[in-house]
Amino acid sequence: MLRETKAEALKRLNYLSGHLDGVRRMVEADTYCVDVLKQTHAIRRGIEKLEALLLEGHLRTCLVDGVREGREHHLIDELMDLYSVSKR
Repeated sequence: MLRETKAEALKRLNYLSGHLDGVRRMVEADTYCVDVLKQTHAIRRGIEKLEALLLEGHLRTCLVDGVREGREHHLIDELMDLYSVSKR
């Protein structure tokens, strides 16, 4: 993983962790459900952005290296599996 990608991923994970802690406090405080749901939606969007960042990093590094090494078939299977998981 590229150093910049790793730093950005860790930054996003720290943000998400804090956001989750905030939602936990909201639930413990019996905060209005719609307000909690708005925050869980924001967390889901944050996770989607993290996933996009990680996938882009993978495509720019691991995938390119794998093709150079002749592992195209394995990489395609791996990406198809990832696609399948994302559709569940």
